[in-house]
Amino acid sequence: MMEERVNLMHMMKLSIKVLLQSALSLGRSLDADHAPLQQFFVVLEHCLKHGLRVKKSFIGQNKSFFGPLELVEKLCPEASDIATSVRNLPELKTAVGRGRAWLYLALMQKKLADYLKVLVDNKNLLSEFYEPEALMMEEEGTVIVGLLVGLNVLDANLCLKGEDLDSQVGVIDFSLYIKDVQDLDGGKEHERITDVLDQKNYVEELNRHLSCTVGDLQTKIDGLEKTNSKLQEELSAATDRICSLQEEQQQLREQNELIREKSEKSVEITKQDTKIELETYKQTRQGLDEMYNDVWKQLKEERKARLELEKELELQIGMKTEMEIAMKLLEKDTHEKQDTLVALRQQLEEVKAINLQMFHKVQNAESSLQQKNEVITSFEEKANQVMSSMKQVEERLQHSERARQGAEERSRKLQQELSGRSSALQQQLAQLHEQCASLEKELKSEKEQRQALQRELQHEKDTSSLLRAELQQVEGLKKELRELQDEKAELQKICDEQEQALQEMGLHLSQSKLKMEDIKEVNKALKGHTWLKDDEATHCKQCEKEFSISRRKHHCRNCGHIFCNACSSNELALPSYPRPVRVCDSCHTLLLQRCSSSTSS
Repeated sequence: MMEERVNLMHMMKLSIKVLLQSALSLGRSLDADHAPLQQFFVVLEHCLKHGLRVKKSFIGQNKSFFGPLELVEKLCPEASDIATSVRNLPELKTAVGRGRAWLYLALMQKKLADYLKVLVDNKNLLSEFYEPEALMMEEEGTVIVGLLVGLNVLDANLCLKGEDLDSQVGVIDFSLYIKDVQDLDGGKEHERITDVLDQKNYVEELNRHLSCTVGDLQTKIDGLEKTNSKLQEELSAATDRICSLQEEQQQLREQNELIREKSEKSVEITKQDTKIELETYKQTRQGLDEMYNDVWKQLKEERKARLELEKELELQIGMKTEMEIAMKLLEKDTHEKQDTLVALRQQLEEVKAINLQMFHKVQNAESSLQQKNEVITSFEEKANQVMSSMKQVEERLQHSERARQGAEERSRKLQQELSGRSSALQQQLAQLHEQCASLEKELKSEKEQRQALQRELQHEKDTSSLLRAELQQVEGLKKELRELQDEKAELQKICDEQEQALQEMGLHLSQSKLKMEDIKEVNKALKGHTWLKDDEATHCKQCEKEFSISRRKHHCRNCGHIFCNACSSNELALPSYPRPVRVCDSCHTLLLQRCSSSTSS
């Protein structure tokens, strides 16, 4: 493996040297048909294949150097264009052809050395594809990468279309590297010149890389300068804001000091007022001790009443909208209940009509029952008569049979006694035969009558069974009539209950309307007037006299303004209060006028 590495490295040196010499003689531009260039790619392919691991798959063994070249795309994002263009070529079907196309494109971009250097630097990734003693894993790989830098001088114009890169045979042609000894001795100076040119090109490449890095650094410096200027502007703006905030803080401190002085003065004044009020309170306390208990009790009751009234007011104010909605819903319910009442009345009328029809049907059924009972009795009488006639016929038959038997006995006797009188007896016998025939005919007719009577009896029995069934139906109809009457009574009760409920609803609606009117009046009073605070008023609103310890403040419960005792000594009953409360003179006159106008109307 070591000898192979050394030989491949020497062959790589020779191929690069021959390629550079031929390129300098041809003007540094090469085509795909150039033999040294083709041999260079063959040698490079051998170098990349050295020590490759064999990958086993279902198809078979695969030994291709395109796998490590695909790693360049991950390590160096600039190589993504080469990888995508190689994958998009439809002519390439094997990994070997794709690897050769990748090498061609990297050489044309003049970045073959850079890409292979990235691979050699990441040997931990290459260990998946190469053996530990492979050329790319040892120092010879880095040497070859350094030799490839000199190829950046060349301009390669390689056309990948139409070339069969999959089936090319990679065989090294050693005839290019075998020369005469004289040529070798005479070409030392030429080698020196080429070395100098290679060094020059290498230096130019380094300068190009350095210029690119300098340009990038310059752009970064410009960006940093811009950000620095912006930060300086923001700093100046922040300092200006801090100064303005400090000035505002000083002004606020001065205002706080002024407010504190005013508050201290007001506190001293209030202390003096409280002292005076305490003195007056001590003076008036002796006379007020007796009335305190009564006033306290009244105050408790008034507080309770006031709290209840406030709660009711809040509930009424809160339920104002709900009452309006409830009114609308009640109106809808009343309309619906009226509709249901109309429908129930119609149903009652229909039930009444059905009851009348059922009553007429029952009367008709009873009359038909009476008629059928009469028919049944008549049929029974007829059946009795037929039975009696049948009995008479049977008696006649028995009598005739007896007469016949007697006649037969007589004929026998006559035959025995009067054998000589046969002619006369024969005549009598013929007569008797005729009588027997007539009697037999009568018997047959009577039998036919009996059969007819039996048929009539069977028919009468059928009719009687039908009449019994009809009687049962009539009894069922009577039961249904009773049930309908019960249902009618229940419906009548429901109608009465609904009428009572409607009356109650009407009363409730009238009461709710009255309450709504009261609430509206209270709301109007509340909306029109606001309850002033004690601190807001210093003078009486009517007489405009200043309040003092002797002249107390009193609220008007209607308008909410503050008056003295002289201007608010009247009391009136308001809808929002259960008892008469204090009202100012103007509100007193106004409310009296309203009451008088409402009573007159």
